Order: sequence, then C-alpha cells, then structure tokens
Amino acid sequence: MVAVVEGELSPLMTGLIYCSVIDSCIQVYAFARAREWTFALSRWCEEQPQLVSFTSTCLVHRAEIMQLHGAWPGAIEEAKRACSGFSRGGKQTPPAAAFYRRGELHRLRGEFTAAEETYRDASRRGFEPQPGLALLRMAQGHVDTAAVAIRRAVSARMDRLGRTQLLSACVEIMLAAGDIEGARDACRELEETARRFDMGVLGAMAAHARGSIELAEGEAAKALCSLRRAFEIWQTTEAPYQAARVRELIGLACRALGDEEGTGLELDAASATFQRLGAAPDLARIASYAKAAASIQSHGLTKRELQVLRLVAAGKTNKAIASELFVSRRTIDRHVSNLLGKLDVSSRAAAIAYAHKHKLV
Repeated sequence: MVAVVEGELSPLMTGLIYCSVIDSCIQVYAFARAREWTFALSRWCEEQPQLVSFTSTCLVHRAEIMQLHGAWPGAIEEAKRACSGFSRGGKQTPPAAAFYRRGELHRLRGEFTAAEETYRDASRRGFEPQPGLALLRMAQGHVDTAAVAIRRAVSARMDRLGRTQLLSACVEIMLAAGDIEGARDACRELEETARRFDMGVLGAMAAHARGSIELAEGEAAKALCSLRRAFEIWQTTEAPYQAARVRELIGLACRALGDEEGTGLELDAASATFQRLGAAPDLARIASYAKAAASIQSHGLTKRELQVLRLVAAGKTNKAIASELFVSRRTIDRHVSNLLGKLDVSSRAAAIAYAHKHKLV
C-alpha cells in the first residue's frame, strides 16, 4: 500500500492491491481500516475514468462496509451491481458472495421472499448461505429449523475467524430455541477468539452474546455491564444497526430491574435507528414489547418467570424445569424466589393457585 500511495504501480496493480487490502481488513474485522481504504479506492477510481471502477468482488466489499455503517440503500444498490456482473468496461462473472450480501440486506429489511431467493442463488454458486438463512428461518418463526441449520454450519467451519459470524448467530438462535447451554458454548468460543485476536469488533460481538445470555438467565444487572461494553464499541465503530440491537437488550434489562423510564429511553433510541435504516422486523419486535408490558403489568412477572410459573403449575420440580429450559438449578431457584415475591405469596402451592385464579396457565 505504500507503493500504491506513492503512485509507483500501474493502474491495474493499484486497483488489485486496493481490493486485496480491503478484503484482508474485512476478514480480520478491521472495519475502520476497510472503510478508509474503500473511500480511498473510490477517490482513486474517480481519477481513472478509463478503468473499471470496481471489480464485482470490490463492490461486494463496498456493500458490506456501507451496510455496517448504516447506508443500506446504497449497499443494496452496490450488491445488485455486483450480482449483475457489470462494471465500467465490460461483463464479469458475478461472485456468489454478492448474492449472499443482497440476501442479508433483504432479510434485515423484512423482504423475506427476496432474501430467500438470493440466499438460494448464493448457494447454487457454491457459497454457504449461513448464518443468514438460519436467521431468516428464525425470523419466520421456524426456530427448530434455524437451530439445526446453525449447528450444522458451525460444526462444518474450522477456521477460527470464519466461525465468528456463525457463533454470534448461534447464540441468538440457541436462546430463541431455549438451548441456554448451546448459547453458552458458542459465547465461550467467541470470547476466546476475541481475547486471542484482540480486535475491538470481536470484543463487541462477544460482549453482546454474553449480555444476551445473562439477560435470558435473569441476571439483568450483569447483562447491563456486558451490553454497555458492546454498545460503546459498536458506537465507536459507527455501526448503527448493531448498536441499536444492543440498546434494545439494554432496554429489556432496565425493564427487568424495574427502571421503566430507562426502558423507554433505550427502546425509543433503538426504534428510531431501526426506522431510519428500514429494519422492519426489528421495528415490529420493538412494538411487540409494548403489548407484552401491558400484559406483564397485571402480575409483574417477566416472560421467563411466567414460563417458570407455568412449569411449576404443571407439577414439575425446579430440577426438572432447569433441565427442560437448559439452565442451572440455581437459576430456576432464583426465578421461583423472584416470582413468589412479585406475586406476594409464600409457597409454590399459593403461586399455582394465583396462576389459575388469574388465568396465567
């Protein structure tokens, strides 16, 4: 790149090295550098009107960087250009990764039919459409299908850095499937990779995963610490979507701790970002919290506590509930203690009677 900057190379070699460096930066999650070189390449191309602006592969990288930084309309246009295989000067064979990138953007915008079509196009060209396709299935409500797919994809991918996106999605899908232990395993590997490579973005992914699990286990105070750490990194990275996803969880943690004002602030901020980006599924999820809050107000139980209460009412022991929900016995003991306090009853039998009286089971 020193030779490129000094203008010592031919235009063809300059363009190839720009693309190679951007690709390398993306592979090791050095997104700030990737963004700088992408802008530098754009400026250089503007000065070379006789050359091809971008190869299709470079367009894919450009789309990924634009997506990360919240420029979704521009990102999907670049991905479409890459899929067409056209650039200034001729026709190229479109890279399979271009179809996957389009699929990701369609999924995030709630365009599920288009997302599935482009994921399939990527697969036909030899590109593994995971974790995007598994996340699509989860968004469609097919959580079991998503869980099977992400487990298979993780087991098949060996390189440590290449596994990180899969592991991040795995945590989210395992939590949705109720497999806390599976989420913990994926999170531990993410944290180990983040420590080994010491890249800020990997640290944010690991902290986000850890906070998600802590929140699912009823450890809202611990979750806040992890999630705040993730939010700071994503904010510094200028990754608005990832930062908004974390703020959403921070809002839920505030709610679990009884801070409704804090909940409102965080969810409002997340919703505003999702609205600006056009992230329709995320907006719908935020809207669903208001309905859930109205239901919870009558008894004060969290979603997890209500789930535990229903299992208690079914006659299951704390040990059996812990096994069914893939959490520790200690976690269930804490949930039962919390729900007894919230319902202001002194025994499991009284809690069951309350649940039947108020039609919670």
